[in-house]
Amino acid sequence: MDTICIKLAETDEELCGRGYVHCTAWKEAYRGIVCDHYLDTMTVEATTARARNFPENTLVAKDGEKVVGFAVYGPSRDEDMPDAGEVDAIYVLSEYYDRKIGYRLMNEAIARLKEINDYSTIIVWVLEKNERAIRFYHKYGFEFDGCKKEWRLGTPVTIVRMIKK
Repeated sequence: MDTICIKLAETDEELCGRGYVHCTAWKEAYRGIVCDHYLDTMTVEATTARARNFPENTLVAKDGEKVVGFAVYGPSRDEDMPDAGEVDAIYVLSEYYDRKIGYRLMNEAIARLKEINDYSTIIVWVLEKNERAIRFYHKYGFEFDGCKKEWRLGTPVTIVRMIKK
């Protein structure tokens, strides 16, 4: 029986868990995509501080008391998509891959976006070379819309936008 529950982050412990998952999941998923030095200098303290500074609209996936994944959602931050909702982040620890936790987080994030403003379009941004995440988003019904941006994460990387209507 699956013991994973999805809920809004409400406690400092849950935000600390989000910080741990953020740091750890980046190092697990982005090795070979993002500059090693950038990943090696990421700290749980920094990602936990970010979680505490931006706690709103944070869902956590918990296995008992342990946070094993999270998602952050809200209105689109893109000027050309003012009427869209956005899933800003979705991460799961690699030891919990293939248990449908990402799907459950996405389902809950989209349901909450529909409650907020009944968004008919949802967007995500993904690293162009993150094939695992792109496959996940495609299975969920997201498609590329042609929009790209360059980020500097130690070295330049390209992120691409995907949308679901």
